[in-house]
Amino acid sequence: MKKALLFILLISSLLVITACAGDGADETENVEEKDLTVGLASEPVSLDPHAANDGNSLYVMNAIYDTLIEQNTDLEIQPALAESLEQIEDTVWEAKLREDVTFHDGSAFNADVVKANLDRVLDPDMGSPLAFLFDMIESVDIVDEYTVHINTKYPFSALPSHLAHPGGHMISLEAIEKDNEAIANGGEPFATVNENPIGTGYFKYDDRTSGEQIKVVKNEDYWGEQAGVDSVTFKFVPEDLTRIAELQTGDSDIIYPVNTSNIDEVETNEGTHVKQSDSASMSYLGFNVEKEPFTDLRVRQAIAKAINKEEIIEGVLNGVALPAKGPLAPTVFGYDEKVEPIDYNVAEAKELLKEAGYEDGFNATILAYDTNTSDITQVIQAELKEIGIDIDIEMTEVGTYLEVTGNGGVDMFIGSWGTVTLDADYGLYPMFHSANAGNPGNRSFYANDVVDALLEKARQEGAEEERLQLYSEAQQIIVDEAPIVPLYHSVLLAGLRDEVNGFYQFPSSFPFLRDVTID
Repeated sequence: MKKALLFILLISSLLVITACAGDGADETENVEEKDLTVGLASEPVSLDPHAANDGNSLYVMNAIYDTLIEQNTDLEIQPALAESLEQIEDTVWEAKLREDVTFHDGSAFNADVVKANLDRVLDPDMGSPLAFLFDMIESVDIVDEYTVHINTKYPFSALPSHLAHPGGHMISLEAIEKDNEAIANGGEPFATVNENPIGTGYFKYDDRTSGEQIKVVKNEDYWGEQAGVDSVTFKFVPEDLTRIAELQTGDSDIIYPVNTSNIDEVETNEGTHVKQSDSASMSYLGFNVEKEPFTDLRVRQAIAKAINKEEIIEGVLNGVALPAKGPLAPTVFGYDEKVEPIDYNVAEAKELLKEAGYEDGFNATILAYDTNTSDITQVIQAELKEIGIDIDIEMTEVGTYLEVTGNGGVDMFIGSWGTVTLDADYGLYPMFHSANAGNPGNRSFYANDVVDALLEKARQEGAEEERLQLYSEAQQIIVDEAPIVPLYHSVLLAGLRDEVNGFYQFPSSFPFLRDVTID
């Protein structure tokens, strides 16, 4: 069956003009610059779409780059840089590209660019942590200047959702070639694009101050609807209370995230409020299942039984979260409400530890990276002490956290995963397929042949009911084997100045800044 996507482009402009006139002088017009300031918890790992999959990197890159296919604010898939995407055969998708798009460096967007980008992210020599998103693609053929055929290894119905992921952001061909040249001369992959990111987005990169901020400015030549502000400055403010203080004083217009313990502080302050949005995320306690004693299923299950999720939600999150049964949030296609979680039961937890030979408990470390995860680890620390496990909490910044958990250098950690595509393939395949151990998402280093087979079959299955059944089976095995303990599905909390309008946050947590205006 052919699956076609149609796109209607609406172009509008917003001019904010103030006129001043003096006695005996000609009337002149001064355009009032509107700069939006967004306070983030940390600096992006990279501004190369093929190099980073952390939230803060994606928050900034979403303003600079476009994808072939995008998700709108009604969570519907629609064309973007591609005017249409059509499945012309079981394993062939035809993308008809827009002919009116140029990159920020003035170069053309065309079929050569699409092929270069998809080939690059899949190139094993590049080592992109987002290659898993597109590993079902076998080849990309150029049909003509504005048409490509994307050939998949097997029928893959979720391809449009994957192409809408930020890993599918299109980089200019010139930028890719400069990066390749730098690599040939001994440079690190992705470094050149990170230093000078060139996309087609409604904002374009302007400058940065390392450790402090990145500024993007309005792309006056944007192919679609123009941004509502002239520039956005992303400031990096790790301290929660400092971010809130900057929102209250007007030094920031938007901040993300706001911890649940600070909701009242923002809401009761004159001129600020908290916007709550549904998420597609799952926060969890992760184990390195290759390190003892977490190699023992009974130990992992014991810890799962010793953790009271409601205590975390009420004590740390002020009740603003949903207890997680399994790894998928209710907003995700493939979520199964019938999955049976490992229930809280301290007596059974102690018995399992005894069976595993740890009646007297053991010592372990747990890694956290911000105030919220630190607060969660303290609750877990107290709960595990009840079954004889002594936990040391280690705090680090996000970059180190990602490196350490990615290379398996930790016992336990608090993690989160957002199913950006809203499809179970992205929620399960990166986190639990053995091929993705480490940085791609499987930071527990979990490996199960049955789960691998179920996830592989599900991504090849075209029938919706069959896919749902396969994902249901996989979820139950994952919950039972406990490579992670699903804790909760968060509510997204962003702090806004009252004069900020048009802000939207996707369930993935990505902010959508194109339509933001400031009164």
